[in-house]
Amino acid sequence: MPRVKRGTVRRAARKKLAKKTKGYFLTKSKLYRSMKEAADRAGRFAYRDRRRRKRDFRRLWIVRIGAASRLHGLTYSQFINGVKKLGVALDRKMLSEMAIRDASGFAELAGKVKAAVTA
Repeated sequence: MPRVKRGTVRRAARKKLAKKTKGYFLTKSKLYRSMKEAADRAGRFAYRDRRRRKRDFRRLWIVRIGAASRLHGLTYSQFINGVKKLGVALDRKMLSEMAIRDASGFAELAGKVKAAVTA
């Protein structure tokens, strides 16, 4: 079997890894094994946190909607129930933005929701 020299392939792989770990502390950006471990760990965190971010934002929107709806005498669950009864096609992200940026519009919606929930 012929001898295989991997000079350029090995160097390319190492350079790719070094680019990923550039700026990491001490050996994590210098030594091959440490670079590999650090990059793998970072990749795991990145994968996990891409999913986590979706959860975190949903929680934030719910807190904002709950706070704004409490100002108008409704709980979060009553408000969402009323929005569904009215058939309003706004998601939590939009409702939260509305609560922050368009307080008068949110107040109007909250009034309609309150009427729908009590009726």
